[in-house]
Amino acid sequence: MATDAIFAPASGLQPTYRPVNRTVERVFYSGMAILLCVCVFIGFSPTYFQAGMMRAPLPSPILHIHGAVFTLWMLLFVVQAALISARRVKWHRSFGTVAFCLPPIMIVLGVIAAIDALHRGVKIGPLDPAVSAAIPLIGIVGFTIVIYASWRARRRPDAHKRLILIATMGLVAAASAAFPGLASGFRPPLEPSPASASCFSFSSSTNSSLSAASTAPPCGPRRLSSRPSPSPSPSE
Repeated sequence: MATDAIFAPASGLQPTYRPVNRTVERVFYSGMAILLCVCVFIGFSPTYFQAGMMRAPLPSPILHIHGAVFTLWMLLFVVQAALISARRVKWHRSFGTVAFCLPPIMIVLGVIAAIDALHRGVKIGPLDPAVSAAIPLIGIVGFTIVIYASWRARRRPDAHKRLILIATMGLVAAASAAFPGLASGFRPPLEPSPASASCFSFSSSTNSSLSAASTAPPCGPRRLSSRPSPSPSPSE
């Protein structure tokens, strides 16, 4: 029966082992694969999946390739977990050879997409475009480190599957941030006052913002009229 070490004292005594329930383990990883795919579908459904995927009106052509490759990774993740649950280890290893061709492509596409977003001035909430571009770049660095460690641990299944899960969870963070009602930048942090409500604009078009600014009333609190009020007439 498979076992895992749970305690290794420093005195040199033998570590304590406990049996691992492989059925529970298979159910956990298969369930996590399905859950992460559901999160990706919910997060990107309005702008990508329900918009026609390759026909979706994305702001840059590179995002179509980016979305297709990352979607393929999620599908392979589910297939690989299902193969292990079905005890098809040989098939899992064969698909794994193909699956590990995707991470280098994903890393390159992620960097290109982040640079493209920086050129378009994309902001994450109130953050500066440069800071907003640094966030996915940091995530790409983390994904690169973890996915490389999982490739090095491909002969050690317990470490390999945990690292693959961690790397994929890092990718799904972007979809979780795009959940309806949780997306960054769609509402101000504080409720604006009636006088300043027209100051908040979430349009990504600079030209439309400039044209609107030329006709919109100035933002800020209204000034009180400087005209003196009429004084009451003296009583007769």
